[in-house]
Amino acid sequence: MPRTEGPPVNKQNLEIQPTPRAEMNLYSLDTFAYEFPGREIKIKFEIPEFTCVCPFSDFPDFATIRIEYIPNERCIELKSLKLYINSFREVKIFHEHVINVILEDFVRACDPLAAEVEGDFNVRGNIKTVVRGSYRKA
Repeated sequence: MPRTEGPPVNKQNLEIQPTPRAEMNLYSLDTFAYEFPGREIKIKFEIPEFTCVCPFSDFPDFATIRIEYIPNERCIELKSLKLYINSFREVKIFHEHVINVILEDFVRACDPLAAEVEGDFNVRGNIKTVVRGSYRKA
């Protein structure tokens, strides 16, 4: 008889314990005024020492996070970005969700014209994962 209720079960019998969004305690992203609104520039950040925790295994996950954006009226302040990224160290989160959380927080903080976030995660169990998310202001 086919299963009709809820998502598929975890066949590995592992306890999945992601950190709820409200409990992540991520550092706030600060911004400053972009003095040339209307002039499109691209700003790129590469963060090679990103760390979070796997909700399946409780082992650390490592990645290089790349962010590229076109500012609208605000730019992200770098020290706050560093502290924000470092605040993921104790967060249990899936790779796919990391990128969505960063993208949402980034867009909320600086309201860019466009933004792309990429997580290039280190090999885990012989599998390489790269996750990309993007936003374009309507």
